[in-house]
Amino acid sequence: MPAPSRTSANSGDLTRPVIVCESVVRIHKHGNIEVQALQGLDLHVDKGEMIAVVGPSGAGKSTLLSILAGADEPTAGTVNVGEWDLTSMSRAERVAYRRGAVGLVQQQTARNLISYLTATQNVQVPLGLAGIAHSKRAARATELLDRVGVGYCADRLPRQMSGGEQQRVAIAVALANEPHVVLADEPTGELDTETSHDIFGVLRAASAEDGITVVVVTHDPTVSTQVGRTVAIRDGRTSSEVVRHTRTNDDGESHEISQEYAVMDRAGRVQVPREFREALELTRRVRLTLEADHLSMWPDGQS
Repeated sequence: MPAPSRTSANSGDLTRPVIVCESVVRIHKHGNIEVQALQGLDLHVDKGEMIAVVGPSGAGKSTLLSILAGADEPTAGTVNVGEWDLTSMSRAERVAYRRGAVGLVQQQTARNLISYLTATQNVQVPLGLAGIAHSKRAARATELLDRVGVGYCADRLPRQMSGGEQQRVAIAVALANEPHVVLADEPTGELDTETSHDIFGVLRAASAEDGITVVVVTHDPTVSTQVGRTVAIRDGRTSSEVVRHTRTNDDGESHEISQEYAVMDRAGRVQVPREFREALELTRRVRLTLEADHLSMWPDGQS
């Protein structure tokens, strides 16, 4: 099978983000009706970073995930994942990309695991598709199930596991072929709070220990506390980001700091959060003034 298309812009460039989406547009056609799911979205994600992409239903989150997974193609714009250019792949190249470069965890456990296979056999499926020797498949499956904390489920069928156990096995399946990127679509949507926290701990460990880039898509804003960066999508574009980091005081006490940023696209457009617009009664037109180190913005007609 041919290797996926690679972009020369990424080759050998260790400073370039693993995921680069620029001016991505996706238009879905339903008969004579066109729906613009993405409207010029920009997104950069670094190697080993774990981010959450949040937004209301219809914001474009699922469309973005499908494009990154190689299951859908953008109508316009560029999408690169590592050395792979997702806008110029053949069908065969997309299959190879999905098998070798991407791990996928979905909300519905029935879509993650094959119901008549044990946990070990489920983890071995992607290894078999990749042509890994049978003896190595068994060892790799055992290693991964132990690592995600469900080694005791090795011989169990999905129906014999709890929801949290099934999702842990699903993460083991996603990690089987040592992917560059793990994409998780509402991975804790059907789980309780404590189990959800555990699942995010497993994903964070994969990101930190293996340098795997993890993108979690969710409509639940509370998930953002589990990651270092949260990207909000509104109307098909990235609108804002919240970046979290830990700061240690001189007395040794650590505390978390969160900073919200608006996102500017390549055309210089910025989405002002709704609560800001409403508070200042910003409407169709605003007045900008360039200061020495910042911009000032006023409602139209205000001094």
